[in-house]
Amino acid sequence: MAENKQDYEKLKKFALQQGISLFGVADIKSIRDEFNLNEALKSRFDRAISLGKRLLDGILLDITDSPTPLYFHHYRQVNYFLDRVAFLISNHIQEKGFLAVPIPASQTLDWERQRGHLSHKKVGSLAGLGWIGRNNLLVNPDLGAKFRLVTVLTDMPLEADKPIEFGCGECQKCIEPCPAQAIKEQREDFDHLTCFEKLKEFRNKGLASHYICGVCVKACSGVKGK
Repeated sequence: MAENKQDYEKLKKFALQQGISLFGVADIKSIRDEFNLNEALKSRFDRAISLGKRLLDGILLDITDSPTPLYFHHYRQVNYFLDRVAFLISNHIQEKGFLAVPIPASQTLDWERQRGHLSHKKVGSLAGLGWIGRNNLLVNPDLGAKFRLVTVLTDMPLEADKPIEFGCGECQKCIEPCPAQAIKEQREDFDHLTCFEKLKEFRNKGLASHYICGVCVKACSGVKGK
C-alpha cells in the first residue's frame, strides 16, 4: 500500500537523521515464535525495524588476533548509541499512534547459547540488510560485518524489505584469521562451541569483560568492499 511505503520512507529518513547507517524492515511472522519474549509481545508485532551503525575503521585497525581495550570501549559505545536511537524511533512511532518495543543491542540472556531476546542478525537478514556469512555474522554488501545492530518491534503497518541471498561467494577472508578456527568453508559448519570457548578465554585473560572478539569483523569487507 502507498501509505505503508510513505510511512517506511519517513521513518527511514528519521533514522538516518539520527546517524543510523543501515535501515530495513522485516516481516517477522515466520520467526517470532523463536523470540525470548512473552506471548503477548510475540503475537502483537508483525514488523521489526533493523537498524545498523557502522564501526570505525580506525578502531578495527587496532585488532590483530584478539579484542583490544579500544575495541571493547567502541563496542559498548556503539551499543549505547543504537539503544538510544532505538528508543527515539520507538517514541516517534508511539507518537504516531502505534506500539513499538526497542530490543537492546547487546543484552544476552543465555551466554552458553549466546541468545538474547531475539537474533538481531536474523531480523537484519529478513530486513534485507545482508546475509548470514561464513563468519556467522550478518554481512552487508557495502560494510561487510563492520557494523552493530539493534531491533525495534512494532505494529506500525510498514512495507517490508526482501531478504538478500547468500553473497559471500568465493570470499574466505574470515577463515584464516579466526583465532578459534571456528569458521569453515561451509557456513552451516560454523563451530559455535569452539568460538564461545575462545571468547571465554579472551574474557578470562581480562581483554574484555564481555564475550567479544572482533577479528572476523575486521576481516569481512563484504562484496563491494573487496
